[in-house]
Amino acid sequence: MPHSAPLILALLCLLLPVGGNKAKGATQPGPCASWREESTTVNLANQTCQRKCRHDRDCLGRRQCLCDGACGLSCVIPGRSCSWPVKVENAKTHLVQDTHSFGALMEVTCQTGFIMGAGQGAALSRCQGDRRWSLTPPCRRDLSLASCGPPPDIDHGFHHGASYRAGQEVQYQCKRGYQLEGVDTLQCQENQEWSGPAPVCRSMFCPPPQAVAKGYLVAVKKAQYRAGEVIYYLCKRGLLMDGSNRVMCLQNGTWSPQPFCRARCEVPAKRSRVLYQGMKLWVQEIPEGLVQHGETVSFYCRNHNQTCSYLASTRCFDGVLPLPVCYNEPTWLQYTLYPKRVVSEIQSC
Repeated sequence: MPHSAPLILALLCLLLPVGGNKAKGATQPGPCASWREESTTVNLANQTCQRKCRHDRDCLGRRQCLCDGACGLSCVIPGRSCSWPVKVENAKTHLVQDTHSFGALMEVTCQTGFIMGAGQGAALSRCQGDRRWSLTPPCRRDLSLASCGPPPDIDHGFHHGASYRAGQEVQYQCKRGYQLEGVDTLQCQENQEWSGPAPVCRSMFCPPPQAVAKGYLVAVKKAQYRAGEVIYYLCKRGLLMDGSNRVMCLQNGTWSPQPFCRARCEVPAKRSRVLYQGMKLWVQEIPEGLVQHGETVSFYCRNHNQTCSYLASTRCFDGVLPLPVCYNEPTWLQYTLYPKRVVSEIQSC
């Protein structure tokens, strides 16, 4: 087909790619961040955006309109390089390709025992148009792996807590008779060291206990008593102990509350019955005519019209039983000649 040869040659010329660099004015191919409205340089986090553009003709000199990451289409010099080598804390770096010019990628890999914020061990960084590498998450110690050695032991005390991983705590406590000085809690830190020195357990003592009025102290006499030691008190016969007879030397060097020996009370009514322990009794019917400390006795009082009686109560406190203001003790003559008219014997109101 001699006549078809020129047509075939023409088609081949159209299909063959054009060699050489990108022609001036061509747009940057591929996806890129949305085009910026600003016409000047803009600062982003860790990146300075160059002049915005749509085409190479928008740029001056050797600059071309290229995609510059978050800055979008910008006027940059393709041959510009970022610094190399790069040191990243707790990480290793290497170039993905053998170049560190604009657009090159650097892989940042965390060292053993470290991870990035999202839990990954590596990330890519890109050489930007401002000749800086894009930010990657910092490599922090992997707390799930870091742990401390056993916490220090202390004399006369112990610690609680079985896990020694980073972020975990142990708590110290002293044995009875000792008081803790210092911080009672230590924490395992990211550097696999405990947060501070261990506390100290100091011996605690109490001075000799005070005597109790109308009572006895049951204890070995000493110049001082160790915390946790116990002594006992007894009251003299006929007295009631108010409080615990057992007193302990506390961790702060003081004694627990001491008891009191309280006296019984004499009922000050001779010619009238009273209400005691739920029974209406003559005073002579109460053993020894005495009631215990803290007990209540009710006396009979006349109403204003002197026609009936009502009860008024009072309480014994350490030997004193005050009479109600309304109570009037019958005279001997009233009690002897008219016993049925005594206040406790008339009808109740």
